[in-house]
Amino acid sequence: MFGGLAFLVRDKMVVCVGRGSALLVRVDGVREPEYLQRDGAHHAVMGRNRSIGQRWITVDVMALTGESALEFWIAAALNHNTNAKG
Repeated sequence: MFGGLAFLVRDKMVVCVGRGSALLVRVDGVREPEYLQRDGAHHAVMGRNRSIGQRWITVDVMALTGESALEFWIAAALNHNTNAKG
């Protein structure tokens, strides 16, 4: 669907490693503005600037150079997954 390798928990996508190794992350909508302030984070788009929607963030590969950065985004996605309904 997203052209990458997706990881699911509780039958919901948590993260997806996409083309160019960017990370697609599904996050809590309340914390989304905070997450978008982080280096390399921006609203995810599909195709030509078509937004995937709220709670979807793409993190550029250059912002994932350290293990702690990757752990941060995985934790954010798992937090959303744990609290998501249905």
